[in-house]
Amino acid sequence: MVIPSIITKQHRKMKFGKEFASQMVPEWQAAYMNYNHLKILIKEILIFRRLQQNESATSYQPNPPLPSKGSFRKRKVSLHSAFTGLTNSNSDRKDKEDEVILVSAMQQSEENYRTVFLRSSEDAGETELGFFKRLDDEFNKVIDFYNGKVSEMVVEAEELSKQINALIALRIKVEDPLFCNSTPIFSSRFADEQITEAIQETKMHGEGNGKPKMGSGRMRKEQEMVSLDVLNDVKINVMPETPRSSLKNVFGSSKLSFSFSKKELRNAEQKLKQAFIEFHQKLRQLKSYSFLNQLAFSMIMKKYDKITSRNASKAYLAMVEKSSLGQSNEVAKLMESVESVFVEHFCNGNHSIGMKTLRLKPKTDKHRVTFFTGCFMGFSLALIVAIILMINARKLLKSEGRDQYMTNVFPLYSIFGFLVLHFLMYAGNIYFWKRFRVNYAFIFGFKPNTELGYREILLLSFGLSVLTLAAVLSNLEMDIDIESAKRSRTITELLPLGLVVVVLSIAFCPFNIIYRTNRFFLITCIWHCICAPLYKVTLPDFFMADQLTSQVQLFRNLQFYICYYGWGDYKRRESSRCRGSSIYDNISLVIAIIPYWIRCLQCLRRLFEGEDSSQAVNSLKYLSTIVAVISRTFYVQKKGLALKIVAASTSGVATVFNTYWDLVCDWGLLRRDSENPWLRDKLLLPHRSIYFLAMVVNVILRLAWVQTVLDFHEAPFLHRTALIALLTSLEIIRRGIWNFFRLENEHLNNVGKYRAFKSVPLPFSYENNKDR
Repeated sequence: MVIPSIITKQHRKMKFGKEFASQMVPEWQAAYMNYNHLKILIKEILIFRRLQQNESATSYQPNPPLPSKGSFRKRKVSLHSAFTGLTNSNSDRKDKEDEVILVSAMQQSEENYRTVFLRSSEDAGETELGFFKRLDDEFNKVIDFYNGKVSEMVVEAEELSKQINALIALRIKVEDPLFCNSTPIFSSRFADEQITEAIQETKMHGEGNGKPKMGSGRMRKEQEMVSLDVLNDVKINVMPETPRSSLKNVFGSSKLSFSFSKKELRNAEQKLKQAFIEFHQKLRQLKSYSFLNQLAFSMIMKKYDKITSRNASKAYLAMVEKSSLGQSNEVAKLMESVESVFVEHFCNGNHSIGMKTLRLKPKTDKHRVTFFTGCFMGFSLALIVAIILMINARKLLKSEGRDQYMTNVFPLYSIFGFLVLHFLMYAGNIYFWKRFRVNYAFIFGFKPNTELGYREILLLSFGLSVLTLAAVLSNLEMDIDIESAKRSRTITELLPLGLVVVVLSIAFCPFNIIYRTNRFFLITCIWHCICAPLYKVTLPDFFMADQLTSQVQLFRNLQFYICYYGWGDYKRRESSRCRGSSIYDNISLVIAIIPYWIRCLQCLRRLFEGEDSSQAVNSLKYLSTIVAVISRTFYVQKKGLALKIVAASTSGVATVFNTYWDLVCDWGLLRRDSENPWLRDKLLLPHRSIYFLAMVVNVILRLAWVQTVLDFHEAPFLHRTALIALLTSLEIIRRGIWNFFRLENEHLNNVGKYRAFKSVPLPFSYENNKDR
């Protein structure tokens, strides 16, 4: 009966361990108490004590031996122990006898706690001594991280105080200029007075005494009045970035002087409002960090007491409570101050709206999304079966219209197939990112609670596949007599065009339907890619541009759409004016180059901004790909041994270049001095073989260009357009694999730098650090 009870206790603790891990800020994971390792140490103590008990049980003899000389000596020492007196209570003696640990704080430059274990001479004493040493290390790590973050919060709060000062002055200047000119304006109370009070209390707590810092009284007096003179010391720091503003920044200063316009006021309010929201989120996460770690120390000490039958948790948890982790309330005071200022200055005093904006409810999965995803998936499978049965029943693969259909109609529908496959790969990426706690929402910069989960992406994928497969099923009439199908021929041939119109209408629909926030985020990223390098390059922008490089055939099919329905005879499925035309081929070549050229421009923009010097090499990588695409296109059009050699050599160089960059720079692999041979020091996936398999697959799929150089354009059982679609699908799959490892590397970089929040640009900058 002992084993089931032990299993139950272990199961309960395992549940807490999982809950503890799920509540962590992913990028701060290394800064949390290592609960699992301490639990392993406690298990080692339990095993050691059981072994000691088993040894003592086996060495037990019915007739105990005579006491040895050593035992008499121990007894003699105990008889000569100090006499404590008859008046001392038994409870005091019992407390001292039960005392297991002594915890002391050695405060030199920072808090540092050490525990003295008083029972090291007993059984399992060495293992318990190691446990407390590791426990102290974990607690000091948590304390150092927490105090450092609190200091950062204080500095950021001071900066927000200056920013809110300038915003109030700008509001008065813009909204009531006549009043400003007639009367020197001073406010009776400073707008961020509560934030200032919280900052002062935080600093006093950090100094460890009740006296304020020198000069704080003067600071309070100055902050009780706000003058419009503060605008003389600040400039507009961040304006909405447009291609026009980017061009101005190239030829002029990046900082603009005040014009005291309502547009400037709106932009400043928007930026500062977002900064307050992000700052409040940081404070909430830091407060959660403190609470979770206190709870974890409490749980691990209770587990220790149960295993060892000691009473050490009381002393240790008392120390935790008295430390800055338990006693510090700076974060709570800053949160209250931020909420008060936010409600007053950004929500017109409406407390409920302000709290709703600051404290967003966590996103919950909706059952209807799962239901409709399953329905659309079932409909898609049914339509696929119906199409296969129709093709076999009518023997369409052997009909005379097979080539005509595959050349003219199949490319029209393959666009949607490429989109569905890309969505499916992205849904798979999201599933595994969530499973391995990759904070993709933060990396991409989605607004809180607006990111789509894999269920929503699957819903969109299967919904689009149902529309596409239904249109394909209605369009499979290539072996039916044309005269008998004249009435319905025009309608069926216009189905692909109608489907494109429907998809584009949904994508650009301004109404709040079908994930409007995400649609506009996607459109914005695509627009930034089109306008490169006139916009500042962020991760979502170049990530989207990388996706576009894998969808070259989709853009070529869109080109065919325009030509087929604009100049071709779609009623007869004729596209002779498109295929083989020199103008059409030249445009097709330009379309294939554009995605790589966009990435090259993005790399150059990042290089000129001084973000990363390696972007120069990255731009050369995309230039080599452009050269390879041009050489292969010329070889396909004109043939010849010389062009074949040029196409093969340039494609080989580009493949080696791109593969090396994927594995080393984007994935962070192939490192000789790593803890994991040829991999990163830290890995998210449990099996290292998956990384090596991904490398091999990436190299193989990168060699798809070989079929062009070897003139392998059509297989006996596969039409040329179907082969092109297959190769494009393999490239999309390769891109999907690349996506996972690329974001894994980005996430691990954020974890290494404890970067869990995005930096919001502030609207004002102070000249020479002046503060009025």
